[in-house]
Amino acid sequence: MLFRNRFVLLLALAALLAFVSLSLQFFHLIPVSATKNGVTSKNRKRIMPDPATEPPVMDPVYEALLYCNIPGVAERSMEGHAPHHFKLVSVHVFIRHGDRYPLYAIPKTKRPEIDCTLVANRKPYHSKLEAFVSHMSKGPGASFESPLHSLPLYSSHQLCEMGELTQTGVVQHLQNGQLLRDIYLKKHKLLPSDWAAEQLHLETTGKSRTLQSGLALLYGFLPDFDWKKVYFRHQPSALFCSGNCYCPLRNQYLEKEQRRQYLLRLNNRQLERTYEEMARIVDIPTKQLRAANPIDSLLCLFCHNVSFPCTRNGCITMDHFKVIKTHQIEDERERQEKKLYLGYALLGAHPILNQTVGRMQHTAEGRKEGLFTLYSAHDVTLAPILSALGLTGARFPRFAARLVFELWQDREKPREHSVRILYDGVDITFHTSFCQDHHRRSPKPMCPLENLVRFIKKDMFVALGGGSTNYYEACHREGF
Repeated sequence: MLFRNRFVLLLALAALLAFVSLSLQFFHLIPVSATKNGVTSKNRKRIMPDPATEPPVMDPVYEALLYCNIPGVAERSMEGHAPHHFKLVSVHVFIRHGDRYPLYAIPKTKRPEIDCTLVANRKPYHSKLEAFVSHMSKGPGASFESPLHSLPLYSSHQLCEMGELTQTGVVQHLQNGQLLRDIYLKKHKLLPSDWAAEQLHLETTGKSRTLQSGLALLYGFLPDFDWKKVYFRHQPSALFCSGNCYCPLRNQYLEKEQRRQYLLRLNNRQLERTYEEMARIVDIPTKQLRAANPIDSLLCLFCHNVSFPCTRNGCITMDHFKVIKTHQIEDERERQEKKLYLGYALLGAHPILNQTVGRMQHTAEGRKEGLFTLYSAHDVTLAPILSALGLTGARFPRFAARLVFELWQDREKPREHSVRILYDGVDITFHTSFCQDHHRRSPKPMCPLENLVRFIKKDMFVALGGGSTNYYEACHREGF
């Protein structure tokens, strides 16, 4: 009897599962109503994948997800790790701004309806978001170097403006700030409890998205966000080159690099066919579509899980997106392998790296200014620095990317200082060109500061060739 009852129960369970399965398939196949242009809407919705591990081969969707840097995805962080007898004495952080609205629009398509107001009950969320908005709303614009005082301190448009920081972008940097606070302030006591304004050095470009990203990170980082102690300096150049921006040879390298990009695209027939198909869909010339940089707009839609545009001629699809993203990845890989971009990167990154190493040397001499430095910047700031350091395997800077330089003092030998470099929480110190040999030959667990100094002051110019011994000579050297 017991066996028969169990058998009947199993039969009933199996029938129920079969019914549920068939029901799901049935409802999945129900056609949705068409729009007035004859194009369905709900069947274009996609589900954002959430990969747990990196795929064995290059996957454009996976790479795009990494680029989006969606808040809430757990990541490892190796900042602040060192042998117990080392003391952290200064930190220099370069960030890319957070998630933003596109800089370009695909012609003849409706602008993505993304809300740039900061709302507490909307995802993504951070516990400090409401307090951040409240604090920014009281902030005095005179706290910044001109022309920064004219920029808004937080996003407030229901329909985002072009290039505007989104709520996702704010949350990304609130998270960055909180992570760095837990490590550098709570664990290592980098700043004293009565820290002074001169112990922070803050720079940003004149874009609202970089200023707001820097403010969000600082709000998450500082235990007491005091407007009297927060002063952002304006950096007119995305290369943060200050008074050393005129460099003719750097511009020549850039022109050659752009020519390389053009030829690579010209040889990619699949890419050209994709552009032609997309141009037909939106009913514009292919050249005009390409000039509109559609990947910028599509990435925004992808990161916010919004459907790609449709017209009466059809829809831009995930297949189109994959082709363009794959080419973008291939272009990044090739440019890291070519010496043209390296030449541009070495000359483009030298001024800011020279400034950073100068600050480190001052700290090593015992000065207490600039214990924490923040540069709120762009992808075109971080990418040359990564290449100049020899990090050819580094991914293109994602939204809210962070590149951190740590300076450490050996307590047992106080005159000796070492550096660590971390990219998105991963220690990449011994992958840099100036510390690979040290890692192979020396038993010391940290990279000596003098290695970085020698690289900035001498080896960068050796890598350029031509016999130059300083930045001015290298920039004004004739030809390649």
